[in-house]
This record gives sequence, structure tokens and C-alpha cells, in this order.
Amino acid sequence: MEKEEIELDLLLTAVYRLTGYDFRQYMRSSLMRRVQNRLSREKLLTITGLTERIIYDEDVLHKLLRDFSINVTEMFRDPSFFKAFREEVVPVLRKLPEIRVWHAGCSTGEEAYSMAILLEEEGLANKTKIYATDMNDIVLEKAAGGVIPLPKMQAYTKNYLAAGGKRSFSEYYTADSNGAVLHPTLLKNIVFAQHNLVTDRSFNEFHVIICRNVLIYFNFELQQQVYNLFNESLSAGGFLGLGSKETIRSDSAYFENFNIQEKLFRKKSSVPY
Repeated sequence: MEKEEIELDLLLTAVYRLTGYDFRQYMRSSLMRRVQNRLSREKLLTITGLTERIIYDEDVLHKLLRDFSINVTEMFRDPSFFKAFREEVVPVLRKLPEIRVWHAGCSTGEEAYSMAILLEEEGLANKTKIYATDMNDIVLEKAAGGVIPLPKMQAYTKNYLAAGGKRSFSEYYTADSNGAVLHPTLLKNIVFAQHNLVTDRSFNEFHVIICRNVLIYFNFELQQQVYNLFNESLSAGGFLGLGSKETIRSDSAYFENFNIQEKLFRKKSSVPY
């Protein structure tokens, strides 16, 4: 196991040197599962063999990068989170002249679409800009297309209704041979862009940051680095939404509990909105 750890260190260093993507502070157990899967697919016996392969074969390098990118998402995932956001956060956002929302680690965009629907129903779409970012340019291209496989829409409809949806979910898309095509009005206020939480800095000031089920793949030190980034990126009194298995320590210097059950936090500030 110690030799495998050394091999993994060398592999991650090679990935960083070759691409600039830094996975060295990701959870090792998660990375190791993805590496073992790539070894099987490439019919290699050792991680050292994979390191050599990615150095000389750019196609395998890109495949490994895709393996490391976490792309598990769905619309209105954990409906109670979106219901709490609608009932408790939206009343605060109504007071703002404009609203900027950052979905960090957006994958193929389903949660950003969900937020666009929610804010449309609450009458806030016209003064909102949603920035949806991910390190993976391939999933971003898919997200910008706004097309969802039809078989997923039944589950997404249930999520939408449980999240307090106010209309028929089918009003937000049309079905064709490609899948469920979201209405362009939902996408007009969403900007999809590449951003790496590990290496990139803040790029705007936001009133809401949503980063759900991403930090569970980071080690403690990297989590703290990302919390610093979110603190720098949030306006005074801004909101941070995390995934169901993620949390912030109660002694955090930056954030306080807003709805601890739904993992909604607020940036500490003596100046309210």
C-alpha cells in the first residue's frame, strides 16, 4: 500500500505538470477507485505504467482527467434544500437590486437550471445572473446546450414538486428526438465558464454560492482553502449552500448557520442587507 501511495503521488504530480490540474489534495480513496478503473480499461498492471502512458499518450491523459472530474448531479437534487432556499433565502434576496449566484462545480448544469426555474417562479429572474462553473470543459459544453435525457425527467419532476414547484414541470421544456430541451428563457441568465476551485481565484462578488457534493472529494486542507475562496467571493451577509454530507465547523471565522439541516450558511456580517 505504501508503494501504491508513492505511485499515486507521482501520477498526480505528472498530471499537474502536464495539465495544470491539481488533484494532489483530493481524497485518496476516491482517486484510487478512479485510477484502478482506468488501469483496468487500459489493461495496465501498475499505476507507474499509467503514469508513463499519460506522459506519452495525450488521449489517455484526457481520459484520466475525465475520470477525476465528478459529474454526478440531478435537477432539484435533495428537494428539501431547494424548498428551504425558496422559503427562507428568497425573501432576503427580494430586497436586493440585483442578484448574482455562483454554482461552483456545476457539472452538466442541472442544479443551475433548477435555480433558474426557482428564481423565475419567484419573480426574480430578470434581476439575477447565474454563473455556473466547472473544471471540465466537456461537461460545460453539454450544460450550455440545455438538453436533458428524457428518461431522467420523471425523477426530476418528482424532485421539482417536492421542492415546492408552482407550475407543471413540463412547461419548462419541449421534448424531441434529442431529449428534453429546456426553454431558452431559462438559459439566458446563466453564464457557463471554466473555473478550477483548486487553482483559480475569485472572479466576482456573489450574493449566493452553491457548491453541493464537491467538497466531500477534497481533503481537510483543500476544503479550508475553498472556504477562504468562498468567503472572498461572497458579499456581506451572502449565502452558501453545501451538499447533504458537507458542513462547516461551528467555530468558523467566516460563516454562521442559517439552516443547518439543509446545509445553508451565511457569511458573518454586522451589516445586514
